[in-house]
Amino acid sequence: MAKLLVEKSEPLRGSVKIKGAKNSVLKLMAASILAEDTCTIESVPELLDVEVMITLLEALGLSVDYDREKEILEIHPAKELKCEAPYELIQKMRASFLVMGPLLAKKRIAKVSMPGGCDIGARPIDLHLKGFQALGAEVTLGHGYIEAKAENGLVGSEVYLDFPSVGATENIMMAATMAKGQTLIQNAAKEPEIIDLANFLNEMGANVKGAGTDTIRVVGVESLKGTRHQTIPDRIIAATYMVAAALTQGDITIENVVSSHVKPITAKLREMGVTVEDDDDRIRVYTTGPIKAVDLMTLPYPGFPTDVQAQFMALLAVSEGTSVITETVFENRFRHVAEINRMGANVKIEGHSAVIQGVKVLQGAQVKATDLRAGAALVLSGLIADGTTEIDEIYHIDRGYPQIEKDLVSLGARIRRIED
Repeated sequence: MAKLLVEKSEPLRGSVKIKGAKNSVLKLMAASILAEDTCTIESVPELLDVEVMITLLEALGLSVDYDREKEILEIHPAKELKCEAPYELIQKMRASFLVMGPLLAKKRIAKVSMPGGCDIGARPIDLHLKGFQALGAEVTLGHGYIEAKAENGLVGSEVYLDFPSVGATENIMMAATMAKGQTLIQNAAKEPEIIDLANFLNEMGANVKGAGTDTIRVVGVESLKGTRHQTIPDRIIAATYMVAAALTQGDITIENVVSSHVKPITAKLREMGVTVEDDDDRIRVYTTGPIKAVDLMTLPYPGFPTDVQAQFMALLAVSEGTSVITETVFENRFRHVAEINRMGANVKIEGHSAVIQGVKVLQGAQVKATDLRAGAALVLSGLIADGTTEIDEIYHIDRGYPQIEKDLVSLGARIRRIED
């Protein structure tokens, strides 16, 4: 198993270009199932999750050509599309469950294993299934699989989501593209990745309106064509490097970023005394003074993203004063606290909140990445910790950060990958 060795580094300086968003490209790949022709997706980062989704699409009968150097993915329609997504692939990555909506729309039947992914708490799929049932599908569960059938095709309907679930919004939206009549998804999630998916579907000939608001309207069409699409930049990676600049007292310019997508990050950093200069597609983050403690609460977009909570905890761990992070999205997303405390942080869990008393220094230690974003937070902590930090189970990090050490080394970090 590979590990990352991180040594205390000088302030990070320079510029870094953000690649395509993992949380968008995986959904675009799933949506390609709907097309009658080839779909070409640009800015596809080389990630473990992308490789898993490629394997899943191929298992369903599609053919995929991936130019990793140019980051271009071509997905060709299946001669005979299969309707069952196997357990061994779905268990590796939660986003793979997003093939169910397209399969149900295209084949009128889909059988998908219960999803896996990072262990950050309950992420029930009941809202996905509620949506499919509202569109007329018959849903059955058994032996670890979920099967949905709509023998006469899906029929448009109103779907109200009890919680603005990103995955449920996307899955229902894709299923509704070929349903008869109009579908209204109410209390829909508003994430930028949903807008990107809606744009992709519309380029394929779908009729989707309202993405980015809490009500999405989808008017079904008979078929969808292929298209060529540029993936939006990854706002979570951008946010991670923004935190890295602040944490190391550095000066980093982040290129290929949509500044409006990271507004909550910018606002919190400024509240902490960090300077953030933002342009439409470029953000400069630098600081020379002490970091002030702040409180924050994770919320669905456009609130503070749960996917940046762990990285901010690393920053708050060495801030001046006491901070409180309240996690409202995933109940098990504080598993990294034990690891960062091993490095000398002073973090205590109180229910759904973490109370962080800032310390002057962190110490290098042997730690493990408990999930994707927690792993990134440990990397950031290692950049300012005295000595060497050895991070194990970094396959979590590789799921969402395309060779994170190369980006950080280009900014002056002392970090390297070793094979155990």
